[in-house]
Amino acid sequence: MDFMNTLIPGDCEDIIKQFPDNSIDLIFTSPPYADQRQKTYGGISPDKYSEWFLPKAEQFLRVLKPTGTFVLNIKERVVNGERHTYVLELILKMREQGWLWTEEFIWHKKNSYPGKWPNRFRDNWERLIQFNKEKRFKMNQEAVMVPIGEWAKERLANLSDTDKIRDESKAGSGFGKNVSHWLGRDLVYPTNVLHMATECFNRQHSATFPVALPMWFIKLFTDRGDSVLDPFAGSGTTALATIQAGRNYVGIDISEEYIEVARRRIAQTQISLLDGFDSETTYVNSNQQAPVNEKAAL
Repeated sequence: MDFMNTLIPGDCEDIIKQFPDNSIDLIFTSPPYADQRQKTYGGISPDKYSEWFLPKAEQFLRVLKPTGTFVLNIKERVVNGERHTYVLELILKMREQGWLWTEEFIWHKKNSYPGKWPNRFRDNWERLIQFNKEKRFKMNQEAVMVPIGEWAKERLANLSDTDKIRDESKAGSGFGKNVSHWLGRDLVYPTNVLHMATECFNRQHSATFPVALPMWFIKLFTDRGDSVLDPFAGSGTTALATIQAGRNYVGIDISEEYIEVARRRIAQTQISLLDGFDSETTYVNSNQQAPVNEKAAL
């Protein structure tokens, strides 16, 4: 089956069974959250979410390369006044399945809508959970470095003797720092908190994340020419980022309507790239800034 650079309608669990072992470099996806998107995906009960997801995760594990990464965008929902534990339960069961729970990133939504609830504040972040098959995996940390910031000018102007050696933490944690190592640097490694605006224009999909979100992880975990799979492709945002980054995409979605939306978006992006101009988004190599395109931020 020639599945590369295609959008495939259908259930990802069935379709991915046709893919070769160890054929995908990065899986980036946002599946339907529990009890949401009922018209399209059936509205999975929180109590049955792990049961629904694990057979799919088994296929993801099979097709992911040993050097590959799986990034899962998901967030617990509130049930009967408290956060449900289905995400935590899923993490534990995926570890039993053979996955390594390597890291967790936070997407801070810079432009979340205001609101008021009787017992909590507005949700302003989502999880991005990183899983791997092996402890050693592909990771291009230099590809996502960020500006050091204005603080460095004053802080590094006059270094003390202590700043020039490894200064051990006074709390006894074993951590230490040598401030002089920051001299002459314009870029530094980012944190695991990504500050990005949500997409606020209509994508004909009920849950669209910004193109910059998958782009950041594509740069971090893949090289040009690698393969990226989104098994819940929706309106094709991951595929768009993959094309713009010079990688190969595979998108799967159970909704024929979403697949058609994604195909139109991809066609428009490919035309724009051929014309030498990306009409979707211009990206910055920083997780501290929103996309340049004014349409992508409030």
